[in-house]
Amino acid sequence: MTAFFSMAAILFYLLSTAGYVSYLFLQKNRLHQAGCALLGAGFLCNLLSIIYEFVATGRFPVQNLQETLSVAACTLAGLFLVFQYRYRLRVLGVFAAPLAALTLSVSVQLPRGPSQIEIVFNNFWIIFHVVVIFIGNAAFALACGAGILYLVQESAIKGKNHGFFFHRLPSLNILDTVGYASIVVGFTMFTLGLITGFLYAKLVWGRFWNWDPKEVWSGVMWLFYAALLHERLASGWRGRKAAIMSIIGFGVLLFTFLGVNFFLSGHHGAFTRW
Repeated sequence: MTAFFSMAAILFYLLSTAGYVSYLFLQKNRLHQAGCALLGAGFLCNLLSIIYEFVATGRFPVQNLQETLSVAACTLAGLFLVFQYRYRLRVLGVFAAPLAALTLSVSVQLPRGPSQIEIVFNNFWIIFHVVVIFIGNAAFALACGAGILYLVQESAIKGKNHGFFFHRLPSLNILDTVGYASIVVGFTMFTLGLITGFLYAKLVWGRFWNWDPKEVWSGVMWLFYAALLHERLASGWRGRKAAIMSIIGFGVLLFTFLGVNFFLSGHHGAFTRW
């Protein structure tokens, strides 16, 4: 049943991608509405696959890379729908829908891998830790998407004939505002995730900090976004500079989220957890 819901979610995500891309080209409101509805359907199917796995196994399904990517896709789609409702930034679906589709498609191709079931893993702190970390990561991903669109629109504005994107993308101010809001949400959630992660580490290993590679790179990532927010508030980092830093930050996120698991060993080993 999990596989069925996941495949249905991928189909909806792909159809949503087609809807948003068509909206970008044709600027027809019904295409945006279709893309949004299809993304919502994909999110619900993705969520049902996670809930079914949780009910069937009695554990929160983020103990191998397949499960982790599935939750990541679901969180990204869900948070995008919230941001779209709040900011009406329709064209951001061109980034969010295909990224959700790609992430979930990779997930279903992977072996399930070993599940390291521990009683403490179902502790409230670790479940809360995982949820807020994923929300934070999804917000950072949306900030990256807004940053990419900002650079594209800025390039279009600077062009003498403006080009294809000028009339199809929102103003630079709106893109900058959405990017900033995404980083604020992401940083807040990621900070809560680190705090609850420290509590979990104390509960399991008797120490708040273990110098695990995932912990170290999570700290690096937190410092990066903290510096970005500080410079924006203190030095007025906006526009192009903030957009570029949001894209670089997403690269740091990808290495922290995936690269550390593949290339470094620690408590958060390869193909396990988050």
